[in-house]
Amino acid sequence: MQRFTNPLLRHVIRRGCFDAASKRQCLQYLRTLRTMQLNSFNTVFLGATDIPESLITGEKIAKEASLCWPVWTLVHAGSSQGWVPWRYKLLLRGDLPLHQQNGIFQELCDSLTTSYGKCIIVMRDNTQPMCVGTKDGKEPETGTLPPVPPAICVSGIECCPEVARANGHELLVVPSSYNYLYPMDVAWSSLKWFIINNRKDFALRSIERTHSYRCILFNDLIVKGIEKMTPNKWKIVIDRVKRWENYYLDTLS
Repeated sequence: MQRFTNPLLRHVIRRGCFDAASKRQCLQYLRTLRTMQLNSFNTVFLGATDIPESLITGEKIAKEASLCWPVWTLVHAGSSQGWVPWRYKLLLRGDLPLHQQNGIFQELCDSLTTSYGKCIIVMRDNTQPMCVGTKDGKEPETGTLPPVPPAICVSGIECCPEVARANGHELLVVPSSYNYLYPMDVAWSSLKWFIINNRKDFALRSIERTHSYRCILFNDLIVKGIEKMTPNKWKIVIDRVKRWENYYLDTLS
């Protein structure tokens, strides 16, 4: 019985998440993405993940107490060629001035222009309700950009479509119900597993006469964790995403 049930639990899909509106949204997203790619836009996935201090130290604490602990947010982007050649941002939650938040996305756009030319920047937006191109249920025109909010916040960093277009890029929101189309989750999982399995190797302990303390090489740990997601691994993940894209294009059309 165990051998029969375990495969069924690997991918749990909630009932109702693939309704007609969600399918139209996914189809419009995929058609727009393919049209932009045919027009020589490079696909870049942008995302962020939270890294609580307890993950770094390995200390087990109560959920209520963990709310008072510092949390860092890592913002980075990747493509089929690997991590984009941009200095990722590691931010202490709630500690970044507003003017610096607005400048981070501009910095990324400048870097993408230099490295890749024009790009379509794919993001996830969990704060917005699901939007579909037409209210009357008609199929949207192929290649038209799906509705994008005036600004999408990634852990407090404002990403505006106008800023992207001013740099020759376009901003696209991946449908929230189709997680397989967004490879950043795999990259974050790789990083956090590396932290869990190797944090002891990046810790220095000092025992004094009256006290002892431990120093964790936090930046080195993050750098090595990011490097573990190699360009070859990125290519494998992106190829898997493309297979899901082809599957949904075939089944939803």
